[in-house]
Amino acid sequence: MNNIENLKFTDTHEWVLDNGDGTVTVGITEHAQEQLGDVVFVELPEIGQEVGTGDDLSLVESVKAASDIYAPVSGEIVEVNTALEEAPETINLSAFEDGWIVKVKLSEPAELDDLMSASAYQASIE
Repeated sequence: MNNIENLKFTDTHEWVLDNGDGTVTVGITEHAQEQLGDVVFVELPEIGQEVGTGDDLSLVESVKAASDIYAPVSGEIVEVNTALEEAPETINLSAFEDGWIVKVKLSEPAELDDLMSASAYQASIE
């Protein structure tokens, strides 16, 4: 894994970056994209959509499978990575950077405390 100590993780393989301004960036982990294989399509949610923790957030399809992506936190979708519409494989190439999926304005910032640290996530997938 890359230097990801500033990220939080879910047991469903989403990562969360606290942007420090009341928003978080969300994507799927290296482990998740490796399990999926070559990503060929990403369904993005609508900007302005409200999500709760555990709600369906996105759908990532690969040559092997389709996988629901779940909201790791509650809030409002404020940005989507539209570059994934033309280049979904970006998730395979840069899961923790360019392959982010959405940005969410937190409605419950304390939910970040419920997410796993990088070391806890790493232990969970070994």
